[in-house]
Amino acid sequence: MKSLIIISFLLIESLTAFAQDNPEDQQQPIIDMHMHTGLPHMMPPGTPSLCRPEPCEGDVPAIADPAKLLEKTLEIMDRNNIVKGFLSGVDLTTVMEWKRKAPERFIAAPFILKPGSPDPEKLRQEYASGHLMGMGEIGTQLLGIAPNDPALRPYFALAEELDVPVLIHTLGIGPYMPGFRSAAGNPLLLEDVLVRHPKLRLYVENAGYPYKEEMIAMMYQYPQLYADVSTITWVIPRTAFYDYLKALIRAGLGKRIMFGSDQMQWPEKIGAAVESIQQAPFLTKEQKRDILYNNAKRFLRMEEDQVSDRP
Repeated sequence: MKSLIIISFLLIESLTAFAQDNPEDQQQPIIDMHMHTGLPHMMPPGTPSLCRPEPCEGDVPAIADPAKLLEKTLEIMDRNNIVKGFLSGVDLTTVMEWKRKAPERFIAAPFILKPGSPDPEKLRQEYASGHLMGMGEIGTQLLGIAPNDPALRPYFALAEELDVPVLIHTLGIGPYMPGFRSAAGNPLLLEDVLVRHPKLRLYVENAGYPYKEEMIAMMYQYPQLYADVSTITWVIPRTAFYDYLKALIRAGLGKRIMFGSDQMQWPEKIGAAVESIQQAPFLTKEQKRDILYNNAKRFLRMEEDQVSDRP
């Protein structure tokens, strides 16, 4: 019996030492490049989470209260060691409130649904004061407005001038809003923007899904263009997401794909998004770390001490 106890003690010590010597087995930090304080339209509390293609059923009820949503979001960020989140919302006051309550956790940014609101010159003041550090989601596609529309030029010009990272909704799917047009989400429509603003730090949500060939072409031709995986990690079938992600990885774009949960009003989906990357059987450990952390750190031009530790 005594020998058994000694053997068990030695085994526990060995496993502890192994874990300490193998940091890969410990939880590593994650940067979430796509988070929101809510949706651009009203969503009643308890509404099931989004899913595609219909008919389908969401499995998580929506949280409508901003304070409760923040509390739950931070809880799940902590659980998954998400140390930084790129945060936007139509109500900029709520974005600022989240930033005030958790100043080290969020990169605050305005959600731009309609050109002219918020006014670019007013945004300039917010950037100068340090209240904002990112731009977008630029979600004008939800109203059928393409990214190369001249009305958006002042935003891109401002972001390029100030070297502010920009998130844009340019893909084939989105919320069920009357003005939404899939055709306005073709990534090729970004070409005019990138030619006009060659120093713009721009990334496309959902990696332009399902415009695979167009997205690959744009990322090949314009090295300043990055992508996040966001909603397709949980809103479409996992098999469809893996097929799409695998194509981008096989195309050699693994160093420019970033993690994003697209948290809106279902913070539990943050964990599902993380899981979809961690469990991807075709990704190496290095590729997973690139998507979950390294690529965003490089894109944001952050130093290690800015993102590696929880506040």
